[in-house]
Amino acid sequence: MMDNGVKPVLSVKQLSKAFSGKTVVKDVSFELYPGEILALVGENGAGKSTTKNMLCGLLQPTLGQILVDGIEVPEIRGREQGISAVHQELSLFPSLTVAENLCINDLPIVVQ
Repeated sequence: MMDNGVKPVLSVKQLSKAFSGKTVVKDVSFELYPGEILALVGENGAGKSTTKNMLCGLLQPTLGQILVDGIEVPEIRGREQGISAVHQELSLFPSLTVAENLCINDLPIVVQ
């Protein structure tokens, strides 16, 4: 908890992920508070994308806890918990604006 009594909106505790017995992310822990911006930085192969994918629900952690507003989320489903990611693939929607790319899940579907 921060000194001003504000509780974290997201708590990640000892998050780990293994594929075929090989640990690729080990003991990641951090808290995110309202209005805060957090960056995961590191060299290639450090586990940033795997961690992001666990937070978004694309991968389930092997070990650890994810809490949203203080409540443990046993099987995270990303968007259902208000978590989403902006992927770095520049070629996915080249005809859309930056704002449209950021809000791609919320754009209306137009059927012609």
